[in-house]
Amino acid sequence: MRITPSHGADRVRGVARRAGLACAPEHGGPGTVTVVAAADVARALRGRPDTGPLVLVCDTVGRTDLRLALRAGAVVLRTADLTEESLAAAVRRAAHPHPSIPYPELSHLLTGGARPGDPAADGGGRPALTARQASVLSLMAEGYGNADIALLLGCSEHTVKNVIYEIMARLQARNRAHAVAHAVRHGLV
Repeated sequence: MRITPSHGADRVRGVARRAGLACAPEHGGPGTVTVVAAADVARALRGRPDTGPLVLVCDTVGRTDLRLALRAGAVVLRTADLTEESLAAAVRRAAHPHPSIPYPELSHLLTGGARPGDPAADGGGRPALTARQASVLSLMAEGYGNADIALLLGCSEHTVKNVIYEIMARLQARNRAHAVAHAVRHGLV
């Protein structure tokens, strides 16, 4: 991976080093994942002539930012969620892209419409998650099972199950897939 010189690049470089991710020279080679740290997605993408896999580490990520990132084919990670595990997962996802967002959810995200029954549609804000809940939800969205999540976060599988139970209750989700879809719709992952 290659980290471009930018606001927050030193922090990303430190996290990458602790995660054991190899940083390529300034220009890298074909297939090298480029990581850009910025205040928001628009700033991260501004003037980006680079092609190839792209990870954006941004201070704020809203619905508009997600649309911009999806159109650019980039993986987005909030600075607040930046950990060794989340950065490694984002780099893997950027290096090996696959359609992981179901078409109805992707369509909804790109059109920006509210669905009946969503907290945003009912006048409530998006549900707030703790840092642990956000980490577990992000790893669930990446397709990890409970045992893998426990290993990555350094906790017990029982703790992961409890956190998932809390996430499901907070998001009013019926199952893991519903929780991830809800999180994508509301910009939680």
